[in-house]
Amino acid sequence: MEFQPSAFPLRSTKEWEVELGNEVRGLRLHQNRTQQDLAMAANISLSALKNLEMGRGSSVRTLILVARALDRSDWLACLALPEAKVSPMALLRERKKKTTQTRRRASSSELR
Repeated sequence: MEFQPSAFPLRSTKEWEVELGNEVRGLRLHQNRTQQDLAMAANISLSALKNLEMGRGSSVRTLILVARALDRSDWLACLALPEAKVSPMALLRERKKKTTQTRRRASSSELR
């Protein structure tokens, strides 16, 4: 899926926290899991999970651990940047090579 900024309405940080918390809670309930069960599976404290679900702020680490425990690593893949198809270093070397090549001037005999 290609990122299109117009497809996502602008939201505040708080709104995103609440939205993510609702998604986590909804998926947990859909899987018929308790908060205690999910917290243990994610290896986080129960209070950390409660804070995440309530949109009260959470760490990226907690979000990653919970997403994995819910078998939703695809959420994380959506956040990752696509891999570069061309190496930035290779582009830099190519550009440098082009600028260091000497230009040959036309001689007067070539102009006739």
